[in-house]
Amino acid sequence: MSLKNKYQYDLVCIGSGPAGQRAAIQAAKLGKKVAVIEKSRVVGGACLDTGTIPSKTFREAVLAFSCGQDGLQHNRPVLSERPTASLLLSRVKEVMRHEGEVQEDQLLRNDVATIRGDASFLGPHIIAIMDEYAGQQITSNKFLIAVGTIPTPPPGVPTDGTLVINSDGVLSLKQLPQSMTVVGAGVIGMEYASMFAGLGVEVTVVDKRDRPLEFIDSEIVDELIHQMRNKDVLFRLNESVERLEISSGPRTRAIVHLESGKRLLSDLVLYSIGRLGATETLNLKAVGLEVDERGRLTVDEQFQTTVPHIYAAGDVIGYPSLAATSSEQGRLAACFAFDSPAHPMVAHFPIGIYSIPELSMVGKTEQELTQNKVPYETGLARYREIARGAIMGDHTGLLKMLFQRDDYRLLGVHAIGTGATELIHVGQAVMGLGGGLDYFMKTVFNYPTLAECYKVAALDAYNKLHG
Repeated sequence: MSLKNKYQYDLVCIGSGPAGQRAAIQAAKLGKKVAVIEKSRVVGGACLDTGTIPSKTFREAVLAFSCGQDGLQHNRPVLSERPTASLLLSRVKEVMRHEGEVQEDQLLRNDVATIRGDASFLGPHIIAIMDEYAGQQITSNKFLIAVGTIPTPPPGVPTDGTLVINSDGVLSLKQLPQSMTVVGAGVIGMEYASMFAGLGVEVTVVDKRDRPLEFIDSEIVDELIHQMRNKDVLFRLNESVERLEISSGPRTRAIVHLESGKRLLSDLVLYSIGRLGATETLNLKAVGLEVDERGRLTVDEQFQTTVPHIYAAGDVIGYPSLAATSSEQGRLAACFAFDSPAHPMVAHFPIGIYSIPELSMVGKTEQELTQNKVPYETGLARYREIARGAIMGDHTGLLKMLFQRDDYRLLGVHAIGTGATELIHVGQAVMGLGGGLDYFMKTVFNYPTLAECYKVAALDAYNKLHG
């Protein structure tokens, strides 16, 4: 019996998020018979259902309401009237529907079968799929596990969807709170804290660490904290939650008790304390796979697990857990699985955090370079120096470049402010091509644009290097 007839599919992708969807399409382009298994109501996984797309759309809706009547951005929210949760989320649902249709169409056009239901392994090459009505079994030569992650449940605290929620619950809110406590100052926590602050909600952020977003350049994080404090966000760092209780009275509220003895009273508590790999129901023991303490899988440089015909990609394999990198991981995994020529994953990928203001980075931070004893120089440009900054009403943004002192090579770019996640790609391209200060000194950028920040920052670095 030929391999083609031995199994129903050449590749089955478990999960249709960025990694699974891209892997499925890549394998189909290589002439393989492919299926995608998705348990959610929409194709796109958590990225489309509860994560990247809805949260970033929610952010845009918040910005639309938190701008002044002149349409420009301001440090403090100027709300003509308080928007309702349903009004904010109506745009989210519209975008989710559109993106879902686009991704469904992409799979359909590439002859990828989409199967709805929960997947679990029965053996090395056979998998069971259960939906709400019935079940089926399919076989495949190879598998890609791209199930993503789920929010870590708060210890001893049930999420009720009203007073206590996780990040997935934001999109189901019936009304906006007057006050809010965010437990966890990671990416998701800081994003939502800044969004709700932009709506005039009294926000308190609690985290056991002494700094939020420790992997981001310190100067950029300091600026983010400064701008969030200008919107009356209160930070309780080096603090841990001891317990939570619900107050009794005419107005039900949550009381967060901190280990230091402080009490925080709020209408809503958002727990954002990390995420776990969504692998619990896959019955991985049936194929001899094990996960770590956070439910994540370990893979090699070709995204292959310890079981040779099973690959994994996306958030389920851990850092960097970005939609963009997950998508590329899935594509590369499909190429490696079927021996198609492919380059390894690039090192210079951008990180974007969609707080208000947004921030982005690529390459090394000052802290990393200092720790590794790499001599460098900085070049800084502030939006208030750039005509586009004045036009947009953003006077607080900044862009920083880090150059190697010996050969002026670009080592890192860090930005905060309007359009930071778009602006970063110029630096990413230069880094990827091995360029440096000389490129920026010779290049002319459109005027007035935010890209002009690169010229100003380069001149600043040049003056420091030759002063």
